[in-house]
Amino acid sequence: MKDPRHRRRLPLTALRTFEAAARLQSFKEAAQELGVSQTTVSNQIRMLEREWRCLLFVRKTRLVVLTETGLALGRVIAKSFDDIAREIDYHVASSRHAVSLAAGAIFGARWLAPRLDAFRRDLPRIALSLRSGRRITSPTDLPASVVIDWGTGEWPGLEAEPLLQVRYAPVLSPALAEAAGGVSSPRDLARLPVIHQRDRYEWAAWLDLAGVPGLAFAEETIIEDSNMATQAALDGQGVVLGTFPFVADEVAAGRLVKPFDIELAPMRRYYILTRPGSRRRPEIEAVCDWLQKEARAYAIAWPCTRLGSGAQETPPAPSLATA
Repeated sequence: MKDPRHRRRLPLTALRTFEAAARLQSFKEAAQELGVSQTTVSNQIRMLEREWRCLLFVRKTRLVVLTETGLALGRVIAKSFDDIAREIDYHVASSRHAVSLAAGAIFGARWLAPRLDAFRRDLPRIALSLRSGRRITSPTDLPASVVIDWGTGEWPGLEAEPLLQVRYAPVLSPALAEAAGGVSSPRDLARLPVIHQRDRYEWAAWLDLAGVPGLAFAEETIIEDSNMATQAALDGQGVVLGTFPFVADEVAAGRLVKPFDIELAPMRRYYILTRPGSRRRPEIEAVCDWLQKEARAYAIAWPCTRLGSGAQETPPAPSLATA
């Protein structure tokens, strides 16, 4: 039996304070979240450092940075709090079965959120808790019972099931297309302002596929955030390589125009990630099955047109060669 004295070294209030400070990388923001003073946060962190005889943060002017020890402990403590919250949700919080689901911003906003009415209708006995997702690199990173992440299917220690294949195709506002005198050929893109997302590799691959490799654009802008790039296209600021299904509703409603039936499919796709064995819980299996049903319905409603790959994309996101 473990010595019960070790539990006295786990002050829960201070641990909660450390988790918030480590997650937010800020004593000030942690204090605001917890409803205490910044001095209280600082004192509790110093108490832990004295108790554990290690340095958790490096204090700089207007900035705190986690040490290697602090980073490692922060991950373990964050996972522990997530596990506690998940069990409370399941056993205590509600007579309904609670399932937490994490997804990235663009997936959550443009694919998942519009389907919440359908989720409530199809699974009325499940209380869904949506969380902001992050890139998953290990089982300890999983912030929810079910996570949607983007990759090639290789997540050691987790169960990964393919969910959704995205495709890239140019889209622009009807007003911009009309101002340009129409867009009927890929070469017409040279006359239009073009928006890149993160880098130019995806556009280069699409141009190769369209038979106009190396086409020079008159005006170019790089926008890293996908939601911001899509909004810029809606506002008539340029042509963006739209990600389907995330811009499918805008095209269907006529807010964006998709002038070409040429689509680039990356090898990476969206996957459902769960911890090994967790899908034995009926409510988690039901959520995963529902996600797959919605993905199949989308694939039927928006079948691929001319799908393939042109030039090689960046190494992290190679394109799928299809006849």
